[in-house]
Amino acid sequence: MWFKNLQLHRLPAPWSVNPEQMQKWLAPHAFAPGNSVEMQSQGWASPRDDDSLVYTLNGQMLLVFRAEKKLLPASVVTQVTKARAADLEDQQGFKPGRKQMRELKEQVTDELLPRAFSIRRDTRVWIDTRHGWLVIDAASQAVADEVRALLVKSIDQLPLGTVRVAHAPVSAMTGWLLSGEGPAGFTLDQDTELRSPAEGNATVRYVGHTLDTDDMRRHIEAGKQCMRLAMTWNDRVSFVLTPSLTIKRVTPLDVLKEASDPTAQNDDERFDSDFTLMSAELDRMLADLLDALGGEQGSGQGAGSLATPQAATA
Repeated sequence: MWFKNLQLHRLPAPWSVNPEQMQKWLAPHAFAPGNSVEMQSQGWASPRDDDSLVYTLNGQMLLVFRAEKKLLPASVVTQVTKARAADLEDQQGFKPGRKQMRELKEQVTDELLPRAFSIRRDTRVWIDTRHGWLVIDAASQAVADEVRALLVKSIDQLPLGTVRVAHAPVSAMTGWLLSGEGPAGFTLDQDTELRSPAEGNATVRYVGHTLDTDDMRRHIEAGKQCMRLAMTWNDRVSFVLTPSLTIKRVTPLDVLKEASDPTAQNDDERFDSDFTLMSAELDRMLADLLDALGGEQGSGQGAGSLATPQAATA
């Protein structure tokens, strides 16, 4: 249930949308498997494998973006196309020209598509209507872009904005490494990456290694800046912070795993319990993280702010 990555976006807080309205928006764009001639298809799927495209509990919503892509290796298409071209050359007495080769390749692709394997990818979206968060569980910016594009297509005038903070994550993370301490409520873990913005991009990475303050100071005085930093919030959630304010490798720690409702009787109750716990903890963690970055400076909300989200400074 826990999101592994947090691509952060802002909504009005509170956002007055109900499950019925959300279902109405998503339904015209529900996922349907691609037909025999479509390379890929995408749409909204049910989070609980029922008739609803939106799962809602206590003002928290969960959506699922589903993409299906057919696997048709270019090498296979090329191999079959060459064989067909050789047969055609024997028949007509000369090699096929560019136009004929293009038509042959299109014909081969159409013939092979129905036999191609399909893979599906589900990407979850968490909407906190109370505190104004829309979070996409995607490590890849390209995947997040696909999800945002369908959100905009599905929801007319979606008031989606960027997260703007007073202190850029790069300068904040560099300062924390220099002092050897995280901000209030956070501890520094043993993974980080420092990179020089100068030509050459000299980079130093620490993985599972003690971040010695003297070592960090030498790298920073040499002009390097922190580009990734592993942290833990209140001994409850570990994660990696990035310059764009995308949060990766989100992991609930043992104290939260033990907090799961032991009285849950079935899958539905466990799902409810896990979703409630995740949304509550991440809400608190994000609030503390924004404070650690100097506070939020305005959401940039509105349809015009739907460019790729960046951590902006005021």
